[in-house]
Amino acid sequence: MKFEDIEIEDVDFGAMLEESFKKEDSGSDLVDGTIVSINEDDNQAIIDIGRKNEAFISLDQLKEDGQVAFKEGDTIPVVITGYRGERPIVSYEMAKKRAAMNEFVAEYDDSQEYIIDGVITKKNKGGFIVDCDGLEFFMPRTLSYISNKTNPIGKKVKALIVKVDKESGSVVVSRKELIERERGKTEEIIKTISEATEPITGTVKKITSYGMFVDVGGIDGLVHYSEISHKGPVNPAKYYSEGDEVKVTMLDYDKKKRHLSLSIKAANPNPWDKIDDIIEVGDTIAVTVSNIEPYGVFVDLGEDLEAFLHVSEISWDKNVKHPKDYLNVGDEINVEIIEIDKENKRLRVSLKNLLPKPIEAFRNNNSIGSVIKGVVTSVTDFGAFVKVGEVEGLLHNQECSWDKSIKCKDILKKGDEVEVKVIDIDTQNSKVSLSKKALEESPAEAFAKNHKVGDIVEGTLKDKKDFGVFISLENGVDALIRSEDLYPLNAEELEKGQTIQAVLVFIDAKKDRIRASVRRLERQKERDAVAQYSDDSSLNSLSDIIKK
Repeated sequence: MKFEDIEIEDVDFGAMLEESFKKEDSGSDLVDGTIVSINEDDNQAIIDIGRKNEAFISLDQLKEDGQVAFKEGDTIPVVITGYRGERPIVSYEMAKKRAAMNEFVAEYDDSQEYIIDGVITKKNKGGFIVDCDGLEFFMPRTLSYISNKTNPIGKKVKALIVKVDKESGSVVVSRKELIERERGKTEEIIKTISEATEPITGTVKKITSYGMFVDVGGIDGLVHYSEISHKGPVNPAKYYSEGDEVKVTMLDYDKKKRHLSLSIKAANPNPWDKIDDIIEVGDTIAVTVSNIEPYGVFVDLGEDLEAFLHVSEISWDKNVKHPKDYLNVGDEINVEIIEIDKENKRLRVSLKNLLPKPIEAFRNNNSIGSVIKGVVTSVTDFGAFVKVGEVEGLLHNQECSWDKSIKCKDILKKGDEVEVKVIDIDTQNSKVSLSKKALEESPAEAFAKNHKVGDIVEGTLKDKKDFGVFISLENGVDALIRSEDLYPLNAEELEKGQTIQAVLVFIDAKKDRIRASVRRLERQKERDAVAQYSDDSSLNSLSDIIKK
């Protein structure tokens, strides 16, 4: 309860009570009247109350379910409420209330204590009228604990009966008495709680989004959602239900606001104080899935500990769209501890570390050189990823085609089935390298069928590098002439498109590598000339050779 701007004043309660229930006229006593006539057209009846003039009463007061419940000649109790000319106006409803009040007062036992629940219906100079099941009680302002700045009409109140005047049939009630009693009781409970050396038992009374209210000894305290568990802020509805008993410790009591703050987690040992005795990195533990988010899963370890299982640690499959496709709240699973952050009180675990690595199964079923089929899962600027079973392999652009101008994105799209060759398996880093062009005959292989080292070729200068130049040969094959093999040509004087003659010095068809040399071409020409002259039968003597 919150009470502000309370004004306490010295009042003569006897005079105030008399003023509050003062008769509006000398004839307002409860009397019996006889219905003389009923006139539905005028919506009124005439009542003989034993006085000089007969009284009027509205038919609305005599109706039940829309029909007049009495007939001419019936006797009913009434109370005079005013006059129309010299004729009294009476009320049947007020008479019923007065009769009920008289009955209550007559049966009142001043040896017992009466507490009423009512609604403030009227306000007067001395206080307020509180209606309780049709009975009207007077509550003096100084016993109300209600500020002058507020409008109390319609307010529900609980009050204690402090005075009954059987002669006048009036009752005085006090809200102040109950509030001060409650204050004293609260202060005693707060003192007991604050001095307690052990956690106390409370009962969950109400659960909200920001915490829950716990009854301890008759007063309610708030356990904020951040004070429920050592795991951190939690949704109380997931852990408790109304009526549950819990151990709590008092954190604070705001006397002015009458706000009691409690804690459940402070009443229980902090598992982080002994975390080294509970778990270590690398341990395999059983946990329960407690919450699932798009980015990962929270798991309960018991001991008031919670760990986070990131989406990337659920499966070796790198294309996990949502954790709920693999796990459900309440699932019991085994995980491996991969991180213990004592400073921030955070735990990270892995599920995939306890699962067989797909790369190992792949290595057992395939080897370098194996030809397999897979499905393209994504295409990037540098290549395409191809899924084979549970493993994704990389088909790099340079392994897509022997035509270096063609990239994966030019010929492949997501969902395509493609046949590839395994060219590398890196089990340590779980990587597989694939090649599509390795299944096709390379231009170098085709070239090698018709050429061999020592053949003289002509090519067009395609590109110049610091280490040499590339020339284009037939069938789109390129050959490298290293800088030292260009002599007697000068690389700086050469231009793209220029024809160069050279001799083949190296052919690696598997790796698509061909080298040529201008320098060796000159030497070979000399050797070929000598060989030709040596074989000439017309040259029979040294002198003939010299002459030639």
